[in-house]
Amino acid sequence: MSAPGNLFEGIDAGAREEVFERLVAQSGVLIERIVSTGQASPEGFWYDDPRDEWVVLLAGAAELEFEAQRGTRQRLKPGDHVHIRAHCRHRVAWTDPQAPTVWLAVYFSA
Repeated sequence: MSAPGNLFEGIDAGAREEVFERLVAQSGVLIERIVSTGQASPEGFWYDDPRDEWVVLLAGAAELEFEAQRGTRQRLKPGDHVHIRAHCRHRVAWTDPQAPTVWLAVYFSA
């Protein structure tokens, strides 16, 4: 058993970059905490991961955009979650610049 942690501790609300913290990595599964403080994916950039991703927004607010539905954004609030299939090209279009946006992402084999 590893030491217990808290997903809301140690957050730098003034961070200039998104922070990715690996929480668990084993047997084809990766779980990480992501903290965004107003960051978004660069224009024209699309994530294209070979793994499935399940992500839940724990705090803050964000908007995702999917290449297949370009021009349409999916707004996320705390508690919202989405399953992103492998190679589903997507980007973070916006995160709240006023308060940290905390995500929990789970990556697993497609």
